[in-house]
Amino acid sequence: MSSHLSADHPAAQPPGQGSVEALISQTRRLRGDVDAVRRDSQDDTTDPRGRWQRALYDLALHQLTDLDAHLAQLRDGPAPAPRAGSLLSRVGSAEWNLLTDEAEWSAELFHILGRDPASVPLSLDELPSLVLTEDRPKLTAMVTDCLVDGRPIDGEFRVVRPDGGVRTVHMMGEPVLDADGSTASMWAVLRDVGELRRSQRAVSETRDSLRHRPSPPWHGLLRFPDEGRPGLDLAAAHLPPTSATGRRPRDGGWYDACPLGSDGETLLTVGDFGCPEAEAHAPAVLLGALRGLALAGTRPGRLRDRLAELLRATALPPVDGAVYCGYRPDTHTLTWAHASGPVPLLFRGGTGRALSGQNGPSGQDGTSGQAETTLEAGDLLLLHTGALELEAVEHLLTLAPRLTAADSAGAGVRLVTRELDDFPGRQDACVLMARVTP
Repeated sequence: MSSHLSADHPAAQPPGQGSVEALISQTRRLRGDVDAVRRDSQDDTTDPRGRWQRALYDLALHQLTDLDAHLAQLRDGPAPAPRAGSLLSRVGSAEWNLLTDEAEWSAELFHILGRDPASVPLSLDELPSLVLTEDRPKLTAMVTDCLVDGRPIDGEFRVVRPDGGVRTVHMMGEPVLDADGSTASMWAVLRDVGELRRSQRAVSETRDSLRHRPSPPWHGLLRFPDEGRPGLDLAAAHLPPTSATGRRPRDGGWYDACPLGSDGETLLTVGDFGCPEAEAHAPAVLLGALRGLALAGTRPGRLRDRLAELLRATALPPVDGAVYCGYRPDTHTLTWAHASGPVPLLFRGGTGRALSGQNGPSGQDGTSGQAETTLEAGDLLLLHTGALELEAVEHLLTLAPRLTAADSAGAGVRLVTRELDDFPGRQDACVLMARVTP
């Protein structure tokens, strides 16, 4: 392909050998210093803080080693395949000519995507065929923004190789303009960042272990099904109030997932008594009642009224701000009570929205107090208690690209709890995330 000027600037001149060599020396000295500090600090790696420190040192050393390799490539030119286990992995490049519909890929890009180097490079229209279905809208949006609005590409998506393996790829690129200022082609650099993301997750998970929250008092009596339910990957958490509120945790909220009837359907509930006088055992009593009603086949639209009838015969306070959902894995149908309380949040394809009573082919059933919609594999459903303020809910919706990129419900809950940990004025809250599996 003929070369063009970048949309933003002409190509930079390669750096001098001396300046690159100096950067390599500095990087290697820093790597040696970090390694020395790591060895000196390994007195105890059995406690959570020690494991977190070790993971962070390892990640820093990996990145410095790969920075050294990057700089060596600048000095020496393209290198053969990187060492096993490197976070650097391979870096491939591509250019797509919009005038001739031709594509040029480097040998490294064929390797990253698991394609035969003798095969024809895929066009921009064909490229999404390699990408996981839930990540295709993200790739399409990045390419469209680049070609139409001239925005640089900088994002990640997951590709499926012919052997069935899934790789996370980081793509950076720009449009290339011809002499008339029109977009003539698009170039991109793609990097396999799977190892890097795994190392970063190790750091994140060990850091989260330092913030381990004790299970709510009812958890040992009616255990949440951490192994999931048919068609659902599940995770949940209780968030005590932020220190700025000056309030003590009430433990009056709950989350649960249990069979709804006997045909594989699941009842998902999150709620709160909304009463500071609620006894510590109150959620366990309520969950027992909810599970009994669910096993008897009581639909989500009737649960609120039936539960209120049962609670009137006890000393427990009334429920405040609860949401009740039923999910059928055979039809991927979600049914929820819409009469009152917080509504479910649905995250799909990098976007998030609050469900209303008018979703899906069945729409809203005013007599049953239920609404329904059809979910898709990869969708994330987030339920929360009514104590979560509107500003916090709106903030959660802005996390849609990161949440839909999460590879599990547990990873999604960890992201949510980190984001809400220091949210100003946040009260007690419970969150439950369900990821729809194929």
